[in-house]
Amino acid sequence: MLYAAIATRAFRRYATYRSATLAGIFTNSVFGVIYSFAYLALWAQDPDAGGYDAVDAVTFVWLTQGLLMTVAIWGGGTTDDLAERIRSGDVAIDLYRPVGLIRWYLAADLGRSAYHLLTRGLAPTLVGMLLFDLRLPDSPVAALVFAVSLPLAVTVSFAIRFLVACTAFWLLDATGPRVLSAALAMFFSGTTLPLVLFPGSLGTLANALPWSAIIQVPNDLWLGTHTGRDALAALGFQLLWIVVLLGCCSLVMRAATRKVVVQGG
Repeated sequence: MLYAAIATRAFRRYATYRSATLAGIFTNSVFGVIYSFAYLALWAQDPDAGGYDAVDAVTFVWLTQGLLMTVAIWGGGTTDDLAERIRSGDVAIDLYRPVGLIRWYLAADLGRSAYHLLTRGLAPTLVGMLLFDLRLPDSPVAALVFAVSLPLAVTVSFAIRFLVACTAFWLLDATGPRVLSAALAMFFSGTTLPLVLFPGSLGTLANALPWSAIIQVPNDLWLGTHTGRDALAALGFQLLWIVVLLGCCSLVMRAATRKVVVQGG
């Protein structure tokens, strides 16, 4: 199958960067330890902050460190390749393929994320389990729901990054939008601080935005914050944003292909 082949090739491509992977595992582990002690100090002052206990908070830290590269929270991956191909004009070749551009790059990004999940996702989490008391899913069903949530989180992230990359059709360089998008993702996904700690209207807004579907929702499913119908609603929230964002991607591509400006001609 074409898309499986695309994903497999992307997996193999990222598997060649072994030194970078090992360095990334070390970095994620170090930051996991730093954040864990910071969170333990915070929860020592308020043991039930945001409805989490200290174990939940530390587990949140290590889950987040494991997901950072899996969901490409700072950007990167296939969408950065797309932005560069738009800038150079090579995207014209992509548009001639008898395969939709969005589906092609999504399949590649899922392959990329699978590699990072198995390496920079799993390894730091195991380090966290050795150093701290972490919470595991309450049941096989909870673990399964979390597993279903992961590709949905990656797809939401991909759609946002794809839209950012497409700004290069008009700006010719997506660097500025990419930096802004990374900052918004860090703040509104729960990476910097769990969204359960955001007060009042800010918390309501943050939980309604698509970035929460990338980190906060999968982590809460692991921690058991959402169970039963709430867990299904959380998955539905991710699916809703996938439909909305991929629909926006399609509209942007239609607009871009009607008026494509390629550097050099």
